[in-house]
Amino acid sequence: MRVLIAAGGTGGHLYPGIALAREFKRLVKGPAAGFASAGPGRGGIGGATAPQGPPQIKDVEILFVGTPRGLEGRVLQREGFPFRAIRVEGLIGRGVIKILKTLTLLPVSLMDAYRILRDFKPDLVIGIGGYASGPVILLAGILGIRRVILEPNAIPGWTNRTLARLGRADLVVVAFEESRAFFKQMKLVAVLGNPVRRELVSPEITDSYPLGPDCHTLLVLGGSQGAHSINQAMIQSLEDFKRLKPDLSIIHQTGERDYEEVRRAYEDKGVKARVEPFLFDMGQVYREAGLVLSRAGATTLAEITACGKPAILVPYPHAAHDHQLKNALALAETGAAIVIEDHRLNGPIIVEKVLELMGDRERLRTMAQQSRAKGNPRAAEDIVKHCLELIER
Repeated sequence: MRVLIAAGGTGGHLYPGIALAREFKRLVKGPAAGFASAGPGRGGIGGATAPQGPPQIKDVEILFVGTPRGLEGRVLQREGFPFRAIRVEGLIGRGVIKILKTLTLLPVSLMDAYRILRDFKPDLVIGIGGYASGPVILLAGILGIRRVILEPNAIPGWTNRTLARLGRADLVVVAFEESRAFFKQMKLVAVLGNPVRRELVSPEITDSYPLGPDCHTLLVLGGSQGAHSINQAMIQSLEDFKRLKPDLSIIHQTGERDYEEVRRAYEDKGVKARVEPFLFDMGQVYREAGLVLSRAGATTLAEITACGKPAILVPYPHAAHDHQLKNALALAETGAAIVIEDHRLNGPIIVEKVLELMGDRERLRTMAQQSRAKGNPRAAEDIVKHCLELIER
Protein backbone atom coordinates (compact mmCIF):
# COMPACT_ATOMS: atom_id res chain seq x y z
CA MET A 1 0.00 0.00 0.00
CA ARG A 2 1.20 3.49 -0.84
CA VAL A 3 0.03 6.55 1.10
CA LEU A 4 0.74 10.11 0.00
CA ILE A 5 0.45 12.81 2.68
CA ALA A 6 0.10 16.40 1.45
CA ALA A 7 1.16 18.65 4.32
CA GLY A 8 3.59 21.43 4.91
CA GLY A 9 4.50 25.08 5.16
CA THR A 10 4.29 25.09 8.97
CA GLY A 11 4.71 22.59 11.76
CA GLY A 12 0.97 22.83 12.38
CA HIS A 13 0.34 21.10 9.06
CA LEU A 14 3.43 18.90 8.99
CA TYR A 15 3.49 17.22 12.40
CA PRO A 16 -0.03 15.75 12.23
CA GLY A 17 1.10 14.15 8.97
CA ILE A 18 4.19 12.74 10.66
CA ALA A 19 2.01 11.35 13.47
CA LEU A 20 -0.17 9.58 10.88
CA ALA A 21 2.82 8.28 8.92
CA ARG A 22 4.32 6.72 12.04
CA GLU A 23 0.98 5.22 12.98
CA PHE A 24 0.55 3.68 9.53
CA LYS A 25 3.96 2.05 9.94
CA ARG A 26 3.12 0.82 13.44
CA LEU A 27 -0.34 -0.56 12.70
CA VAL A 28 0.49 -2.19 9.40
CA LYS A 29 3.82 -3.75 10.41
CA GLY A 30 3.45 -4.10 14.19
CA PRO A 31 3.23 -7.59 15.72
CA ALA A 32 -0.49 -8.38 15.92
CA ALA A 33 -0.91 -4.65 16.28
CA GLY A 34 -3.34 -4.43 13.44
CA PHE A 35 -6.41 -2.88 14.90
CA ALA A 36 -5.79 -4.15 18.42
CA SER A 37 -6.59 -1.55 21.03
CA ALA A 38 -4.08 -0.50 23.65
CA GLY A 39 -6.91 0.07 26.08
CA PRO A 40 -10.14 2.02 26.39
CA GLY A 41 -9.91 5.00 24.07
CA ARG A 42 -11.99 8.07 23.58
CA GLY A 43 -13.13 6.35 20.36
CA GLY A 44 -15.19 8.62 19.71
CA ILE A 45 -14.86 12.18 20.27
CA GLY A 46 -18.11 13.36 18.69
CA GLY A 47 -19.45 9.84 18.40
CA ALA A 48 -17.02 8.40 15.85
CA THR A 49 -15.54 5.00 16.60
CA ALA A 50 -12.65 3.30 14.89
CA PRO A 51 -13.32 0.15 12.87
CA GLN A 52 -12.19 -3.12 14.40
CA GLY A 53 -10.68 -6.30 13.00
CA PRO A 54 -7.25 -7.31 11.67
CA PRO A 55 -5.91 -5.43 8.65
CA GLN A 56 -5.38 -7.26 5.38
CA ILE A 57 -2.65 -4.81 4.32
CA LYS A 58 0.84 -6.09 5.11
CA ASP A 59 3.14 -3.20 4.18
CA VAL A 60 2.96 0.55 3.68
CA GLU A 61 5.08 3.09 1.82
CA ILE A 62 4.76 6.79 2.72
CA LEU A 63 5.53 9.88 0.63
CA PHE A 64 5.14 13.49 1.81
CA VAL A 65 4.33 16.36 -0.54
CA GLY A 66 4.74 19.98 0.50
CA THR A 67 6.31 23.30 -0.40
CA PRO A 68 9.98 23.92 -1.14
CA ARG A 69 10.23 26.75 1.40
CA GLY A 70 8.63 25.23 4.49
CA LEU A 71 10.01 23.07 7.30
CA GLU A 72 9.38 19.92 5.31
CA GLY A 73 12.86 19.29 3.94
CA ARG A 74 14.84 19.36 7.16
CA VAL A 75 12.15 17.88 9.43
CA LEU A 76 11.25 14.97 7.14
CA GLN A 77 14.89 14.13 6.52
CA ARG A 78 15.31 13.91 10.28
CA GLU A 79 12.19 11.74 10.52
CA GLY A 80 13.30 9.43 7.71
CA PHE A 81 10.36 10.01 5.35
CA PRO A 82 10.79 10.84 1.62
CA PHE A 83 9.57 14.23 0.43
CA ARG A 84 8.73 15.89 -2.88
CA ALA A 85 7.85 19.56 -3.35
CA ILE A 86 5.28 21.30 -5.51
CA ARG A 87 5.49 24.94 -6.52
CA VAL A 88 2.47 26.51 -4.87
CA GLU A 89 1.61 29.56 -2.74
CA GLY A 90 -1.39 30.62 -0.68
CA LEU A 91 -4.18 33.02 -1.63
CA ILE A 92 -5.68 34.10 1.69
CA GLY A 93 -4.38 37.27 3.36
CA ARG A 94 -2.25 38.40 0.42
CA GLY A 95 -2.19 41.55 -1.67
CA VAL A 96 -3.47 41.76 -5.23
CA ILE A 97 -0.03 41.35 -6.83
CA LYS A 98 0.79 38.24 -4.79
CA ILE A 99 -2.64 36.76 -5.50
CA LEU A 100 -2.09 37.22 -9.24
CA LYS A 101 1.33 35.60 -8.94
CA THR A 102 -0.21 32.68 -7.05
CA LEU A 103 -2.87 32.20 -9.71
CA THR A 104 -0.24 32.08 -12.44
CA LEU A 105 1.44 29.28 -10.47
CA LEU A 106 -1.72 27.16 -10.41
CA PRO A 107 -1.06 25.30 -13.71
CA VAL A 108 2.50 24.65 -12.55
CA SER A 109 1.23 23.34 -9.20
CA LEU A 110 -1.20 21.00 -10.92
CA MET A 111 1.50 19.70 -13.24
CA ASP A 112 3.85 19.10 -10.29
CA ALA A 113 1.09 17.26 -8.45
CA TYR A 114 0.25 15.17 -11.52
CA ARG A 115 3.86 14.05 -11.96
CA ILE A 116 4.10 13.02 -8.31
CA LEU A 117 0.82 11.08 -8.40
CA ARG A 118 1.81 9.42 -11.68
CA ASP A 119 5.22 8.36 -10.34
CA PHE A 120 4.19 7.27 -6.84
CA LYS A 121 0.80 5.72 -7.71
CA PRO A 122 -0.73 6.09 -4.22
CA ASP A 123 -3.64 4.02 -2.98
CA LEU A 124 -4.65 6.85 -0.65
CA VAL A 125 -4.00 10.61 -0.53
CA ILE A 126 -4.36 12.49 2.76
CA GLY A 127 -4.58 16.29 2.77
CA ILE A 128 -3.89 18.11 6.03
CA GLY A 129 -5.05 21.56 4.98
CA GLY A 130 -2.88 24.37 3.75
CA TYR A 131 -2.34 25.33 0.16
CA ALA A 132 0.08 22.48 -0.54
CA SER A 133 -2.71 19.93 -0.22
CA GLY A 134 -5.15 21.61 -2.62
CA PRO A 135 -3.68 20.63 -6.03
CA VAL A 136 -2.83 17.11 -4.83
CA ILE A 137 -6.29 16.31 -3.46
CA LEU A 138 -7.97 17.90 -6.50
CA LEU A 139 -6.00 15.82 -9.00
CA ALA A 140 -6.30 12.66 -6.92
CA GLY A 141 -10.07 13.03 -7.20
CA ILE A 142 -9.89 13.40 -10.98
CA LEU A 143 -7.67 10.30 -11.17
CA GLY A 144 -10.02 8.25 -8.97
CA ILE A 145 -7.63 7.85 -6.03
CA ARG A 146 -9.19 7.61 -2.56
CA ARG A 147 -8.89 10.85 -0.59
CA VAL A 148 -9.04 11.84 3.08
CA ILE A 149 -9.15 15.44 4.31
CA LEU A 150 -8.07 16.36 7.85
CA GLU A 151 -9.40 19.62 9.31
CA PRO A 152 -7.72 20.43 12.63
CA ASN A 153 -9.33 23.83 13.33
CA ALA A 154 -12.70 24.78 14.75
CA ILE A 155 -13.22 27.00 11.68
CA PRO A 156 -12.05 25.06 8.60
CA GLY A 157 -9.52 26.66 6.28
CA TRP A 158 -10.28 27.87 2.76
CA THR A 159 -8.52 24.97 1.05
CA ASN A 160 -10.44 22.26 2.89
CA ARG A 161 -13.78 24.02 2.54
CA THR A 162 -13.22 24.44 -1.19
CA LEU A 163 -12.22 20.79 -1.64
CA ALA A 164 -15.27 19.70 0.33
CA ARG A 165 -17.60 21.84 -1.81
CA LEU A 166 -16.13 20.16 -4.87
CA GLY A 167 -16.82 16.77 -3.31
CA ARG A 168 -13.14 15.90 -3.44
CA ALA A 169 -12.92 13.55 -0.44
CA ASP A 170 -14.06 10.07 0.54
CA LEU A 171 -13.65 10.89 4.24
CA VAL A 172 -13.37 14.13 6.21
CA VAL A 173 -11.82 13.98 9.69
CA VAL A 174 -12.41 16.96 11.99
CA ALA A 175 -11.11 17.78 15.45
CA PHE A 176 -14.08 19.84 16.69
CA GLU A 177 -17.74 18.86 16.66
CA GLU A 178 -18.66 22.36 15.51
CA SER A 179 -16.58 21.85 12.36
CA ARG A 180 -19.00 19.22 11.11
CA ALA A 181 -21.46 21.89 9.94
CA PHE A 182 -18.97 23.06 7.30
CA PHE A 183 -18.96 19.63 5.63
CA LYS A 184 -22.68 18.88 5.39
CA GLN A 185 -22.39 17.84 1.75
CA MET A 186 -19.85 15.10 2.56
CA LYS A 187 -21.14 11.55 3.07
CA LEU A 188 -18.59 10.54 5.70
CA VAL A 189 -17.41 12.95 8.42
CA ALA A 190 -15.70 11.63 11.55
CA VAL A 191 -14.91 13.70 14.65
CA LEU A 192 -11.68 12.05 15.81
CA GLY A 193 -9.40 14.84 17.02
CA ASN A 194 -6.06 16.04 15.70
CA PRO A 195 -3.25 13.44 15.46
CA VAL A 196 -0.26 13.86 17.74
CA ARG A 197 2.98 11.93 17.80
CA ARG A 198 3.01 8.86 20.02
CA GLU A 199 6.04 9.94 22.06
CA LEU A 200 4.10 12.98 23.29
CA VAL A 201 1.43 10.90 24.98
CA SER A 202 3.51 8.45 27.00
CA PRO A 203 2.17 7.87 30.54
CA GLU A 204 5.09 9.72 32.14
CA ILE A 205 3.86 12.86 30.35
CA THR A 206 0.10 12.46 30.44
CA ASP A 207 0.03 11.17 34.04
CA SER A 208 2.20 13.99 35.44
CA TYR A 209 -1.03 15.73 36.45
CA PRO A 210 -3.14 15.68 38.58
CA LEU A 211 -0.36 14.55 40.97
CA GLY A 212 1.55 17.62 39.85
CA PRO A 213 5.25 18.32 40.24
CA ASP A 214 6.48 21.57 41.71
CA CYS A 215 5.58 23.87 38.87
CA HIS A 216 8.77 25.73 37.99
CA THR A 217 9.02 25.28 34.22
CA LEU A 218 7.28 27.56 31.74
CA LEU A 219 7.19 26.39 28.11
CA VAL A 220 6.86 29.23 25.60
CA LEU A 221 5.74 28.29 22.07
CA GLY A 222 4.94 30.50 19.12
CA GLY A 223 4.43 27.79 16.55
CA SER A 224 7.13 26.53 14.20
CA GLN A 225 7.80 30.04 12.89
CA GLY A 226 7.78 31.71 16.29
CA ALA A 227 5.52 34.53 17.50
CA HIS A 228 7.03 38.01 17.51
CA SER A 229 4.57 39.53 19.99
CA ILE A 230 5.07 36.68 22.48
CA ASN A 231 8.84 36.96 22.08
CA GLN A 232 8.77 40.71 22.75
CA ALA A 233 6.46 40.35 25.74
CA MET A 234 8.73 37.68 27.23
CA ILE A 235 11.72 40.00 26.85
CA GLN A 236 9.76 42.67 28.74
CA SER A 237 8.93 40.19 31.51
CA LEU A 238 12.42 38.91 32.29
CA GLU A 239 13.39 41.53 34.89
CA ASP A 240 10.19 40.88 36.89
CA PHE A 241 10.52 37.10 36.63
CA LYS A 242 14.10 37.28 37.89
CA ARG A 243 12.98 39.38 40.86
CA LEU A 244 9.65 37.72 41.70
CA LYS A 245 10.29 34.06 40.79
CA PRO A 246 14.02 33.34 40.69
CA ASP A 247 13.38 29.55 40.63
CA LEU A 248 11.50 29.81 37.32
CA SER A 249 12.93 27.74 34.47
CA ILE A 250 11.90 28.69 30.92
CA ILE A 251 11.98 26.72 27.67
CA HIS A 252 11.40 29.14 24.81
CA GLN A 253 10.94 28.34 21.11
CA THR A 254 11.52 31.64 19.34
CA GLY A 255 11.43 30.91 15.61
CA GLU A 256 14.42 31.77 13.43
CA ARG A 257 13.74 35.49 13.02
CA ASP A 258 13.83 36.51 16.70
CA TYR A 259 16.23 33.89 18.01
CA GLU A 260 19.37 36.00 18.47
CA GLU A 261 17.51 38.92 20.03
CA VAL A 262 15.67 36.70 22.51
CA ARG A 263 18.74 34.63 23.36
CA ARG A 264 20.75 37.78 24.14
CA ALA A 265 17.94 39.17 26.31
CA TYR A 266 17.92 36.07 28.51
CA GLU A 267 21.70 36.17 28.82
CA ASP A 268 21.73 39.88 29.65
CA LYS A 269 19.07 39.48 32.35
CA GLY A 270 20.63 36.32 33.77
CA VAL A 271 17.37 34.35 33.61
CA LYS A 272 17.63 30.56 33.54
CA ALA A 273 16.32 29.40 30.17
CA ARG A 274 16.72 27.08 27.23
CA VAL A 275 16.23 29.21 24.12
CA GLU A 276 15.95 27.52 20.71
CA PRO A 277 14.73 28.65 17.28
CA PHE A 278 12.92 25.31 16.93
CA LEU A 279 12.34 22.42 19.34
CA PHE A 280 12.60 18.89 18.00
CA ASP A 281 12.44 16.95 21.30
CA MET A 282 8.85 17.87 22.14
CA GLY A 283 8.29 14.74 24.21
CA GLN A 284 10.99 15.79 26.67
CA VAL A 285 9.86 19.42 26.53
CA TYR A 286 6.25 18.62 27.46
CA ARG A 287 7.48 16.25 30.14
CA GLU A 288 9.28 19.13 31.87
CA ALA A 289 6.60 21.79 31.38
CA GLY A 290 4.28 22.72 34.22
CA LEU A 291 2.58 25.53 32.29
CA VAL A 292 2.49 26.40 28.58
CA LEU A 293 2.37 29.90 27.07
CA SER A 294 1.46 29.52 23.42
CA ARG A 295 -0.31 30.53 20.27
CA ALA A 296 -3.53 28.62 19.64
CA GLY A 297 -2.80 26.69 16.46
CA ALA A 298 -4.74 23.46 16.21
CA THR A 299 -1.72 21.17 16.34
CA THR A 300 -0.26 22.89 19.39
CA LEU A 301 -3.59 22.64 21.20
CA ALA A 302 -3.89 18.98 20.26
CA GLU A 303 -0.46 18.35 21.80
CA ILE A 304 -1.23 20.41 24.91
CA THR A 305 -4.50 18.59 25.55
CA ALA A 306 -3.14 15.14 24.71
CA CYS A 307 -0.39 15.77 27.28
CA GLY A 308 -2.85 17.29 29.77
CA LYS A 309 -1.05 20.60 30.25
CA PRO A 310 -2.60 23.85 31.53
CA ALA A 311 -2.06 26.78 29.20
CA ILE A 312 -2.07 30.51 28.66
CA LEU A 313 -3.14 31.04 25.04
CA VAL A 314 -2.41 34.08 22.87
CA PRO A 315 -4.25 33.52 19.55
CA TYR A 316 -2.57 34.82 16.41
CA PRO A 317 -4.75 37.82 15.49
CA HIS A 318 -4.31 37.52 11.71
CA ALA A 319 -5.21 33.83 11.37
CA ALA A 320 -7.67 33.14 8.57
CA HIS A 321 -11.28 33.46 9.78
CA ASP A 322 -9.84 34.19 13.26
CA HIS A 323 -9.69 30.42 13.76
CA GLN A 324 -7.03 30.57 16.48
CA LEU A 325 -9.31 32.63 18.70
CA LYS A 326 -12.11 30.10 18.15
CA ASN A 327 -9.69 27.26 18.97
CA ALA A 328 -8.54 29.00 22.16
CA LEU A 329 -12.05 29.83 23.37
CA ALA A 330 -13.14 26.23 22.85
CA LEU A 331 -10.41 25.20 25.29
CA ALA A 332 -10.88 28.10 27.71
CA GLU A 333 -14.61 27.36 28.05
CA THR A 334 -13.75 24.05 29.71
CA GLY A 335 -11.38 25.69 32.19
CA ALA A 336 -8.27 24.12 30.63
CA ALA A 337 -6.72 27.44 29.59
CA ILE A 338 -6.92 31.18 29.92
CA VAL A 339 -6.84 33.47 26.88
CA ILE A 340 -4.96 36.75 26.40
CA GLU A 341 -5.75 38.49 23.14
CA ASP A 342 -2.70 39.65 21.24
CA HIS A 343 -3.47 43.38 21.46
CA ARG A 344 -3.47 43.11 25.28
CA LEU A 345 -0.22 41.18 25.47
CA ASN A 346 2.77 42.68 27.26
CA GLY A 347 5.40 41.76 29.82
CA PRO A 348 3.47 42.72 32.97
CA ILE A 349 0.36 40.72 32.04
CA ILE A 350 2.48 37.62 31.32
CA VAL A 351 4.15 37.96 34.71
CA GLU A 352 0.79 38.47 36.41
CA LYS A 353 -0.86 35.42 34.84
CA VAL A 354 2.12 33.08 35.17
CA LEU A 355 2.62 33.92 38.86
CA GLU A 356 -1.11 33.69 39.51
CA LEU A 357 -1.32 30.19 38.06
CA MET A 358 1.97 28.87 39.35
CA GLY A 359 1.00 30.08 42.82
CA ASP A 360 -2.22 28.03 42.80
CA ARG A 361 -1.38 24.35 42.45
CA GLU A 362 -4.97 23.24 42.92
CA ARG A 363 -6.09 25.39 40.00
CA LEU A 364 -3.27 24.01 37.86
CA ARG A 365 -4.38 20.47 38.67
CA THR A 366 -7.94 21.30 37.69
CA MET A 367 -6.81 22.96 34.45
CA ALA A 368 -4.65 19.94 33.65
CA GLN A 369 -7.55 17.55 34.21
CA GLN A 370 -9.80 19.62 31.95
CA SER A 371 -7.06 19.83 29.33
CA ARG A 372 -6.60 16.07 29.25
CA ALA A 373 -10.37 15.54 29.07
CA LYS A 374 -10.46 17.71 25.94
CA GLY A 375 -7.69 15.85 24.13
CA ASN A 376 -7.58 12.57 22.26
CA PRO A 377 -4.13 11.00 22.57
CA ARG A 378 -5.29 8.14 20.32
CA ALA A 379 -6.45 10.36 17.46
CA ALA A 380 -3.66 9.22 15.11
CA GLU A 381 -4.50 5.56 15.72
CA ASP A 382 -8.23 6.16 15.23
CA ILE A 383 -7.69 8.10 11.99
CA VAL A 384 -5.34 5.48 10.50
CA LYS A 385 -7.82 2.71 11.32
CA HIS A 386 -10.50 4.60 9.39
CA CYS A 387 -8.09 5.09 6.48
CA LEU A 388 -7.17 1.40 6.32
CA GLU A 389 -10.82 0.40 6.48
CA LEU A 390 -11.55 2.86 3.66
CA ILE A 391 -8.87 1.33 1.44
CA GLU A 392 -9.92 -2.25 2.18
CA ARG A 393 -13.56 -1.46 1.54
